[in-house]
Amino acid sequence: MIKALVILWILWGGCSAGFAQIDTVSFPKERQQIRELIHQSKPDRAVDCSDFIAVGPKGDISFSHQQWQAVQAKEKVVFKSVRIRPGHEIIRIYEGKVAVVNFLADVNLLVDGRDVAIKVRRLEVYHQLPTGWCRMAGQGTQVDEQMFPVKE
Repeated sequence: MIKALVILWILWGGCSAGFAQIDTVSFPKERQQIRELIHQSKPDRAVDCSDFIAVGPKGDISFSHQQWQAVQAKEKVVFKSVRIRPGHEIIRIYEGKVAVVNFLADVNLLVDGRDVAIKVRRLEVYHQLPTGWCRMAGQGTQVDEQMFPVKE
């Protein structure tokens, strides 16, 4: 019985692997809207939904754009610039209404008076409302280039 379950589990895993492909062509209009939104986004420009959730690099959680800004102020973090690396965006659109986005960004910060330049991998979720797209959730993680070198 256990042998049969193991075989079934292996077969199921092999069959489901084919469905995990990244769709890069469906919903081209929505995909372009999201690409423009993330490339024009600025830290001080709120594109967040009213029920936005952000998880910070230290595991802190914010339940609004205002809470997220308060955490940055408390940590003495000022975003000087965020530049998304072209070609490093993965945008998945679901049913034309939800977007899951992953991108790599060059981020320049002022942290407690010191300049810091880092690469950040960002995961964001957007929802399309009648008024446009808003960000529902986001989390950024600093890229450890010793372990995961970034290819240009």
